[in-house]
Amino acid sequence: MIEMKVMGIAIDTASGSPIIVLNDKENRKALPIWIGSAEASAIIRKIENIKVLRPMTHDLIIDIIEKTGFTIDRVEINDVEKETYFSTIFLLSQDGKEVGIDSRPSDAIAVAIRADAPIFVSAKVLADGSVSCDSAKDEAESEEFRNFIQSIKPSDFEKLLKDDKQSDQ
Repeated sequence: MIEMKVMGIAIDTASGSPIIVLNDKENRKALPIWIGSAEASAIIRKIENIKVLRPMTHDLIIDIIEKTGFTIDRVEINDVEKETYFSTIFLLSQDGKEVGIDSRPSDAIAVAIRADAPIFVSAKVLADGSVSCDSAKDEAESEEFRNFIQSIKPSDFEKLLKDDKQSDQ
């Protein structure tokens, strides 16, 4: 699992749908997830510290969890199928028992940011849906690899072949 942070909400220019953008801690990968308007509003309200007179749905969820003796340990976005993401909110009881609750990622993220709980994304989800954010760093790594490949000589492989033949015997 890779820890991610909420970078913000964007709007898909083609559909007008909100997109929550998660970034890894090194800002190398971004995971865009299309979400509903209500969830986007809830996330924006927390990010912008906009106060409301009455508890909104995600605030209510936090209150119920805490008043029943649990804390929010973490959120995991753990699977994606046909552009549908799946997540789990993990709660801890006072005696250390862990409980996982199935959730839409948008709701899980809205709850996590209210509880200051970490958000994790599985490697599979990142592989399927992330985009690169740090093209300069990616380019530097690619350049380093190209230089390595160009510096290899046939004689470098002779030792490998010799060692390989000896291990077969």
